[in-house]
Amino acid sequence: MEARAVRKYIPSSPRKMRRVVNVVRGRSVPEALNVLHFLPQAVTRPVSLAIRSAVHNLMDKNPDERFDENDLFVKEIRVDEGPVLKRIRPVPRGQAHPIRKRMSHLTVTIKAENED
Repeated sequence: MEARAVRKYIPSSPRKMRRVVNVVRGRSVPEALNVLHFLPQAVTRPVSLAIRSAVHNLMDKNPDERFDENDLFVKEIRVDEGPVLKRIRPVPRGQAHPIRKRMSHLTVTIKAENED
């Protein structure tokens, strides 16, 4: 059984998020949440919220079944590029340098390990 969670418009660049996401890919849910708890990056909070949301989506999708958290693992976790806010920064001699404020979309898929 699988469940999915999507978080959109996370105010962090996809490149920074992929560093965190690559650490938890393929791990069990409790292990992934534990690893995220000790990483120093700021994007660990949205990633852990998305993983928890996927677990709860799985429980909501199958209300009659009981799931052990140790049997759940992160099957797929993907970071896509979101919209870019374009700003300018004034610099000397009347010029302007562009600033690109990037956003990310995060998709997490959780799978029960005992089912194949």
